[in-house]
Amino acid sequence: MLPRLPSPLTEVVDERLHGVRLLLKRDDLIHPEIPGNKWRKLAHNLAPARAAGRVVTFGGAYSNHIRAVAAAGREHGFATVGVIRGEEHLPLNDSLAFAVERGMALTYLDRATYRRKTDPDVLAALRDRFGPHHLLPEGGSNDLAVLGCQEIVAELGDFDVVCCPCGTGATLAGLARGLRAGRRAVGFAVLRGDFLADAVADLAGHRRNWTVDTRFHFGGYAKTPPELHAFADEFTARHGVAVERLYVAKMLYGVYARAASGEFAPGTTVVAVITG
Repeated sequence: MLPRLPSPLTEVVDERLHGVRLLLKRDDLIHPEIPGNKWRKLAHNLAPARAAGRVVTFGGAYSNHIRAVAAAGREHGFATVGVIRGEEHLPLNDSLAFAVERGMALTYLDRATYRRKTDPDVLAALRDRFGPHHLLPEGGSNDLAVLGCQEIVAELGDFDVVCCPCGTGATLAGLARGLRAGRRAVGFAVLRGDFLADAVADLAGHRRNWTVDTRFHFGGYAKTPPELHAFADEFTARHGVAVERLYVAKMLYGVYARAASGEFAPGTTVVAVITG
């Protein structure tokens, strides 16, 4: 199935934005099984994946990246291996069952070894076991992924600020690379901790036209308290857009909070990338 590109750009009219103009970049509509930034990150990785014949990548038991790589492998003709954090649990959850249905082979690393997943000895063991392959890091965040995310900017038209949820930093780094002078990018961290700024800096190079806002993770990855659900439910009721909770809801909550506080001034045009 061909991706839907460029993805739609739609305006949200909402008095709670206090005069900020909000546009949604509907990357969630790019592909039914490889949506949003998953497609953007994989787009330029497809050629080396096909050339190698196999992709090995990493993720947790509920990783959307694992699902997307499995779907891409089935659609684009390469084998896939998912290296999953932790022990195997049967029956498989919906995410891992989907990956297996799309042809992905699963293997597991205990949490201590998984933390060393970039160490040469761990990578050598995977190569010995699975043979030559194209290696994708957790979340798919490599230079080719950043290139794919950079291409979003050319589809946005006129705006002042572009926002995205931030897990590994590749989407934010790509947006930063694509911006012209006078525009800026804001990533809303969905995990606790201050490591993302370093990750984005490594991927974005010398650019300093971006920031990471760490105030709206709601306790960390996969933490979705009632306040966040209530916000997402109201947004859907008002605007007819279903809101994914782990990433997108946290970004949108942060955008509204910044508009209410004046951090986004009235008259500012903000684009929020709906990543899936």
